[in-house]
Amino acid sequence: MFNVERTGSEIRKLKYDDSKCLGCGICSEVCPTTSLRLGPIVPIARGLIEMDYLSVNADSCVLCGICSVACPFDALSLTVDGNDIKEMANYPTWEVESDVCEDDCVYCGRCAIACPRDAIVFERNLPAREALVRGEIDIDDEKCIYCSFCAELCPPGAITITNVPTSSVDLSNSSIEVDPSKCVFCGVCKRVCPQDAITEICSTCMLQDQIEVPEVTGTTFIIENECVNCSWCKEICPVDAINVTKPFEGKLEVVETEESVCKGDSCHACQDVCSCNAVEIVDGKAVTNLTFCNLCGACITACPQNIRQISRTSMKLTNITSESWNECLNKVLDE
Repeated sequence: MFNVERTGSEIRKLKYDDSKCLGCGICSEVCPTTSLRLGPIVPIARGLIEMDYLSVNADSCVLCGICSVACPFDALSLTVDGNDIKEMANYPTWEVESDVCEDDCVYCGRCAIACPRDAIVFERNLPAREALVRGEIDIDDEKCIYCSFCAELCPPGAITITNVPTSSVDLSNSSIEVDPSKCVFCGVCKRVCPQDAITEICSTCMLQDQIEVPEVTGTTFIIENECVNCSWCKEICPVDAINVTKPFEGKLEVVETEESVCKGDSCHACQDVCSCNAVEIVDGKAVTNLTFCNLCGACITACPQNIRQISRTSMKLTNITSESWNECLNKVLDE
């Protein structure tokens, strides 16, 4: 974390949030005063060094805000008199999106499990089991010998025996109970009981027209300023309820030479720094799945062999009205 502040006719503050930083280096690439510097991102990502990905030379920084605007992941923010420049009409803005359509979502939770940044809030409410399953069950305490067959074989674990007897004198302290919220009236307990102590009737099928169709409700939404637009959620969603717009279009390639080849298993630096979980080791080589890659470029910076190449053909950054800003920001694109 760092904060740089200048006061005068207006108060300018540049704030950096390392928890949102991917170590991509886009900000340092566009900085017109070369005031931003990336640290050793591989050992930082591996937890070998405790330091931020990014540092700033406060003496040379002019608080122009280009770095803040260029960061697609909101790790940098410049405020002028307390107002974030990304909220101002005359500054460039990213036209990226990660959104869940609540009307289509079935609350399966696959997106929340797949998200590499834990940026998805997911909660669902299931109907009560007893509202969907109907029946009756009773255990005759006088016939029960507490053999525990029923408790051990009950599929949903609805039967509990307390003080399982170990001798004849313990029988008076034993008890057996059925949890109606768990029982599905399957009849296993009744069939296995050697004393015919259990009576059970399942009426679910007979009453199925009276039982309401179960309704699952919940909430699924993406925390915008923590999302890196990797599209894992979109690709894994079984009902196409999620839309993701990535910040860049382009490609990423691995170009090996006789002198420089991918070390794969023995290196995996690109895999360690990838915030999108887009890199895997296949047959001893690092392979990037471009479906999940956001073209941030952190793996390019991390690769010790310098064999990874990125080509960004366009970006979703709009409203660039200044020619000098356009020149700086276009540094991240392939010439």
